[in-house]
Amino acid sequence: MLIFEEKIYFWLLLAIPVVLLLFFWMLWWRKRTQRKFADADLLKKLSPDKSVFKSSLKIFLFLLALACFILALVNPKIGTELETVKRKGVDIVFAIDVSRSMLAEDIAPNRLEKAKRLVTEIINNLKGDRVGIIGYAGSAFPQVPITTDYGTAKMFLQSMNTNMVSSQGTAIKEAVELAMTYYNDESRTNRLLFILSDGEDHEGGIDEIIEKASENGIRIYTIGLGTTKGGPIPIKNRGTTVRYLKNNEGETVITKLEPQTLREIASDTKGKYLYGAVTSEVTKQVEEILQNVEKTEFESKQYAGYKSQFQWFLGFGILFLFLELFLLERRTEWLKKLDLFNED
Repeated sequence: MLIFEEKIYFWLLLAIPVVLLLFFWMLWWRKRTQRKFADADLLKKLSPDKSVFKSSLKIFLFLLALACFILALVNPKIGTELETVKRKGVDIVFAIDVSRSMLAEDIAPNRLEKAKRLVTEIINNLKGDRVGIIGYAGSAFPQVPITTDYGTAKMFLQSMNTNMVSSQGTAIKEAVELAMTYYNDESRTNRLLFILSDGEDHEGGIDEIIEKASENGIRIYTIGLGTTKGGPIPIKNRGTTVRYLKNNEGETVITKLEPQTLREIASDTKGKYLYGAVTSEVTKQVEEILQNVEKTEFESKQYAGYKSQFQWFLGFGILFLFLELFLLERRTEWLKKLDLFNED
């Protein structure tokens, strides 16, 4: 298992193409200046031992050294062993609506981005709980299985968008069915399901699956996104709204928050309906909910014994820099005789 301790230093790698461009510009400038002084044949006679190849080799070694020093700052770490650890927590699954109605901007920046922000903040406040993520529109799909790896969960969360499901609609029933497969019957942890949606259910028939979820000890909390006034669904090109979605009659579609369905789902499973307009309020309410839920001990596997590998990159960086400093730009006699690089 490989992790990077200081990922921010990866931005320094942008210096490599900058240095390379400066090197080519310097070659061009030097060649242009030399032409003003003398022609190519005369310059070759004046500096017969000048090596074109070695100047390129020197910049290559310098860039290798620079890349190694940057990777040393990033400090890659390798997990040397996989161990089983015991934790106490609950199993939490987030079912996120990714239908096109979630692009409505009646709640800033839009409903889907708001949902992702809410889930991110909730995960940031968790301690030892396992999380899973589901996306759904016309059908449901697994995004992140139950895990304690919050970093990976948040990474896959940010990649969710309305193009992930070809069939449009809002199939809450399928989302709940899929969520039920996430929980481990052996661990018997307390089970929470958070549904983040605008409440538009185009499929219906959810009473039976909600009852089944309740029987399996799943408590459902719903988070409503949007406003009852609603808003149009923007169609964007490169981040700019070019038009709004229209129905078959050519009228602009207005999508509205329908909290009643979400309230009923939460009530039937002894959960609670939350309005997702203010992120801080929602995260505070979720924190209070989790404080009142009994934590259950479970086992999870994770890599441990991470060892820093920066010293390898630091060592190679010093080696490449040493070679670059002591490599002269004049031809070596024995290489000159071999003429490996066609410099004669």
